[in-house]
Amino acid sequence: MVVSSIPFMGVVVERRLIQQFADDGVVCVRNVLTDQEVASAKAAIEEVQAEPSTLAQVASAPNDPGQFFEDFCRWSEVGVIEQLARHSSVPAIAGQLMSTPRVRLYHDHVLVKEGKTRQRTPWHQDQPYYNVDGCGVSAWIPVDPVPEAGCLEVVAGTQRGPWLMPRTFLTGEAKWFPEGALREMPDIEADRDAFSIRRYDLQPGDAIFFDFLSVHGAPGFPFDGRRRVLSLRYLSEEARHAPRRWRTSPPFEGLEDELGEGVPMEHPLFPVVWSRSEHR
Repeated sequence: MVVSSIPFMGVVVERRLIQQFADDGVVCVRNVLTDQEVASAKAAIEEVQAEPSTLAQVASAPNDPGQFFEDFCRWSEVGVIEQLARHSSVPAIAGQLMSTPRVRLYHDHVLVKEGKTRQRTPWHQDQPYYNVDGCGVSAWIPVDPVPEAGCLEVVAGTQRGPWLMPRTFLTGEAKWFPEGALREMPDIEADRDAFSIRRYDLQPGDAIFFDFLSVHGAPGFPFDGRRRVLSLRYLSEEARHAPRRWRTSPPFEGLEDELGEGVPMEHPLFPVVWSRSEHR
């Protein structure tokens, strides 16, 4: 990534990364947050953990020696998350990777795996859990050093589909689609060499950008430190509201009463955070 001396306005993503994202559905971009922004993100994550929302959950088993905590949609309450989601370099990078003229914020997701956490985040796609159709991208941004062995893993090329059966992480229940309705997730762990898995050695402020449909998962964190992550998720101009028959994650309760099926995501919950015409 090349960044000029003008913050945000001058963010230019290298063409090779844009092509790599189109081909693989995943890229690693270094130093997307400044040191000051990383410090702010750490404080925001601590605030979220200290005062979790009703969507927060512990996604690890009670007997896990560590803990996996997550919370969603805090940008409207935690000013630092809003600032980073709107005014850091992240939305500009997301827009260029998606080759879209406008970017909307979809939601934020705080993920914390304490040291020694065994719980693996199973292989899955995000798209089946969401209430949108069309292109979107997640930026997975750690605020702690993450060794490659403890990093998010993404299977390159899977952004082209198909949709695979979403299941609950701890018990493997098919809560969203009937059994047999979608193809099952392949047993990636049984033959990892058969898949093109991307993972990286990350420093605070680096980011992995991946498509909503990309198959991804994450190991536990069998290290002494913590793995604190702020994930920022964005929608392309083509994204459309897709009310589901199931409870989405996050749920956006009542949105179907305000936005019809197949319409653009024009709603205060999803503000425009980057426009190509305004940032040339």
